[in-house]
Amino acid sequence: MKKFSLVFILLLIISCAQEQEKVDTEKEEQALMELSREWSKVAATDDIDKIVSYWSDDAIFMISGQPTLTGKQSIRDMVEEMFNTPGFTIKWEPISASVSESGDMAYLIEKNTMTVNDSLGNPMTSTSRIVSIWKKNENGDWKNVVEVDAADPE
Repeated sequence: MKKFSLVFILLLIISCAQEQEKVDTEKEEQALMELSREWSKVAATDDIDKIVSYWSDDAIFMISGQPTLTGKQSIRDMVEEMFNTPGFTIKWEPISASVSESGDMAYLIEKNTMTVNDSLGNPMTSTSRIVSIWKKNENGDWKNVVEVDAADPE
């Protein structure tokens, strides 16, 4: 009888521990959308290190018609090049977020607006849709691991 009681108690403890680990996905989705908004504000600055810090070290970045960038250094090079482009500005707004039940993976759908100057110095603005995949790192911080940017139809 004591053996049965011990097994029952262990199962009860395990069950309670699993229930405590449930992730509030709605709260995580809102937090991730706020993180995206924060990142968009940071992208309006010239702090390249801070801008790039939102990507994971092994991140992948894909833009229509461009080679795929793999790794933070390749993405950093692209960011530096964009900031050296006359008239460059970028901003985005998250539209929706979805977090996995385990709370360690998520994706965002975002609307992106980018402006650069044309050859005559006139601003040209384009919009695109972004799907970004995020993963929590070992510290529990969200990092962008995959970003796919698709130009809106003109």
